[in-house]
Amino acid sequence: MLEIGKTNTLTVTRKTSAGFLLTDGTDEVLLPTRLAQEGLEPEQEITVFVYTDSEDRPIATTQKPLAQVGEFACLRVVDQSPHGAFLDWGLDKDLFVPFAEQHERLVIGQKYVFAVYLDNRTLRVAAASKLGSFLEYDVSGLEVDQEVETLVYAKSDRGALVIVSDRYSGMVHTSELFSPVEIGQSLSGFIAKIRDDNKLDIRLRRVGAKGKRDASDVILTALEEGGGVLSLGDKSPPEAIISQLGISKKVFKAAIGGLYKAGKVIPGPNETRLKK
Repeated sequence: MLEIGKTNTLTVTRKTSAGFLLTDGTDEVLLPTRLAQEGLEPEQEITVFVYTDSEDRPIATTQKPLAQVGEFACLRVVDQSPHGAFLDWGLDKDLFVPFAEQHERLVIGQKYVFAVYLDNRTLRVAAASKLGSFLEYDVSGLEVDQEVETLVYAKSDRGALVIVSDRYSGMVHTSELFSPVEIGQSLSGFIAKIRDDNKLDIRLRRVGAKGKRDASDVILTALEEGGGVLSLGDKSPPEAIISQLGISKKVFKAAIGGLYKAGKVIPGPNETRLKK
């Protein structure tokens, strides 16, 4: 059965005046001639994305969408209609967002994070900026300090709201943000806490011995790139350390102390030197 809104690997059955008919062994779908690779022949396998055309008929394309059904992506609004908005998602046909699935009125030209889903009634691929119902809240398989990838979808006074591992709801608190973040930005981090509401608190750096090693690597890399000199030291303001290295002054001082004991650096009040 064809998976609408997803990538399918299909077999070419025959060529028609409109393009190539592809099959999964049960159903057929048309790949228009202009989207077919040169030399495509019957019996060959081809990987395509399947969605529906303006008349709600399944259609195949070799173009690659920015997101498939079941995924989240930051997409730009390109048009409006009396019924909703349209997004650029990398295909010729724009992706529709019904008004009922918008968390706020969308503005043309702006980017937002959307869930891409299949409308089971119409079999159309659509998008929603109301994300709650598309997130998973069974976090039984997750562990504290587990490394994860996140996507920023909103910001508040408390921090950045993020989608964790393309599935879960989480937050990176302001105290963890050492530089401004934008909607749609990807952040690597670690699970700091699994809350009672099954949402996740995310930290951007490890703590303890592992975190100290991470910070040491950051400092050593900066020293090597700076020819053995880093214009940060014990008396440097926290803002300068955050701006240059993306770590707090507390973490910086702890890492410098470890590197000094290991005989790798010479610390100073306003600079740090690589020991030769």
